[in-house]
Amino acid sequence: MKVLFLTLSRINSIEEQSIYQDLLRKFRDEGHNVNIITPIERRFNKNTHLIKEEKVKILNVKTPNIQKTNLVEKGFGTLILEFLFKKAIKKYFKNEKFDLIMYSTPPITFTRLVKTLKNDNDAKTYLLLKDIFPQNAVDLKMMSSSGILYKYFRKKEIELYDMSDWIGCMSEENKKYVLKHNPGLNEAKVEVNPNSIYLQEEKNTFSDSNKILDIIPQNKIIFLYGGNLGKPQGINFLLDIIIASNYNSNAFFIIVGSGTETDKINKWFDTKKPDNALFINQLNQKDYEILLKHSHVGLVFLHPDFTIPNYPSRILPYMKYKLPILFATDTNTDVGKEAELHEYGFWCESGKIDEFKKFIESFTFNKELRIEMGINGYNRLKKDFNVNYSYKMIMNHFN
Repeated sequence: MKVLFLTLSRINSIEEQSIYQDLLRKFRDEGHNVNIITPIERRFNKNTHLIKEEKVKILNVKTPNIQKTNLVEKGFGTLILEFLFKKAIKKYFKNEKFDLIMYSTPPITFTRLVKTLKNDNDAKTYLLLKDIFPQNAVDLKMMSSSGILYKYFRKKEIELYDMSDWIGCMSEENKKYVLKHNPGLNEAKVEVNPNSIYLQEEKNTFSDSNKILDIIPQNKIIFLYGGNLGKPQGINFLLDIIIASNYNSNAFFIIVGSGTETDKINKWFDTKKPDNALFINQLNQKDYEILLKHSHVGLVFLHPDFTIPNYPSRILPYMKYKLPILFATDTNTDVGKEAELHEYGFWCESGKIDEFKKFIESFTFNKELRIEMGINGYNRLKKDFNVNYSYKMIMNHFN
């Protein structure tokens, strides 16, 4: 088939590792032609351009900054994204015909573009639902549920769900939420298609002399948080945990990532100067994997006010490197509860410091527990979060 994928994520090569590139690489490896449309924000100072790889075309469309920027530019960029993508498609893909159109949320503003492409190509459409907007903005008090903006985006959301032939949700609770809050939606087209990665045997390409190892303290149990640092992640609780765990001389926290809370975290580290934690603002993929390899426990935090069941993809690298996971989230997501059910992590509600500290102590002083839970997580990754599983789910609709 000829596959078209629309996304907000920045993609420079299909060989990069992420939930989207891994799935698209699977499509390519199975013989499909893959076409990707992805933004390249103005801060990178590049014009719209086409990248060609084997059986893959990547169209980078110049856009305003839409990630890790202020709300005004983010909002404006998101609103005109559909227009910019449509203009680029007409120029670079005008003679192409697509069989399958896939797209991820965010954003939900691709509705008219996807509908046009669907009709023009007589194609099937598949939504990879990674974000439930605008409700997440309401939960974080960034938008009022009675305001004009909410009503506009909510209408777009409903249209996107209705127009999609199939909707792949990240978890069972995610699916239940979508169906409950969209009662007119055809239940038969909504399924659980979780975040997944291409799982291959690890090649020994890492060198223990790498510079990243020089900053990792020896003889400590490393608790690693890697990923986006924004308001949805509930970073305040992570910082509270670092302070509350200062008595535990065996535990060391490493935060790796960037986002809208980066300045806040930098100032916090400058002020508090914790001797049990390290903040790394930017780290390339190879160095991050080296860090994963030498860490002991993965950390996941979500803002406590969420009413939508998020399912962070950051758990997948942890599971790949056999790290048990500690979760502090809202009560609506099932990500931590599933980890406890399958025995690869512990979960508590965000804000419950004493409970979370007990989990840290358990992992700090019980190597056997860390190893056992890490193996459990890896086994679940192979079974349920493998890109082969996600690919087969989508392709079953064409058999």
